[in-house]
Amino acid sequence: MKSDLFSSDHMAQPAHMPGMSLQNAKSVKYAVNGEMFARQGAMIAYRGNLQFERKGQGVGGMLKRAVTGEGLPLMAVRGQGEAWFAHEAQNCFIVDVEPGDVLTINGRNVLCFDATLSYEIKTVKGAGVTGGGLFNSVFTGTGRLGLMCEGNPLVIPVSHQQPVYVDTDAVVGWTADLATSLHRSQSFGSMIRGGSGEAVQLMLQGEGHVIVRPSEVTPQPQKS
Repeated sequence: MKSDLFSSDHMAQPAHMPGMSLQNAKSVKYAVNGEMFARQGAMIAYRGNLQFERKGQGVGGMLKRAVTGEGLPLMAVRGQGEAWFAHEAQNCFIVDVEPGDVLTINGRNVLCFDATLSYEIKTVKGAGVTGGGLFNSVFTGTGRLGLMCEGNPLVIPVSHQQPVYVDTDAVVGWTADLATSLHRSQSFGSMIRGGSGEAVQLMLQGEGHVIVRPSEVTPQPQKS
């Protein structure tokens, strides 16, 4: 057969070293040699000797509870082999977390991560129950973190002089030294008249960066 489909742009190549890499803009390849963690249901293919185990509770002291902001559990992947991960054709990105880094990520944007990263679920300070993902995932340690986002994310610098206000349904995550609180940008009178649909935002203050996706959360159809 002859087709551009079988070109090197699409062909999976053997991994040269263990760990995470981008297969393409929509998927992450992980050469597993031991253990790693991924969003449950995100595995699209694998080869080798791998086992997948759903995780609903903590593993040692690392996972207090393996639940993302949308209530989707994680899974442990163990063994030797290669696995590919993706979710609804969202764009994929890899972040290298280094000692001293602290990254808060909305659970819906977590795809996979190294077992060397520490993972904790925390509520968004000052955001009450409307903080764009009550249970945000806080990553520390050393390792690689695979993220996903609908479209290409926007990374906005935050400074003490210029706080940033983000839609709670669009925020992906932010760096450690930012303080969060809710900000109401709409007057009470405007709300009575129907409002603009942008009544409350998450305000981030300090020195760092906030990551925003170029769309709000798409409402999921209710199951009958």
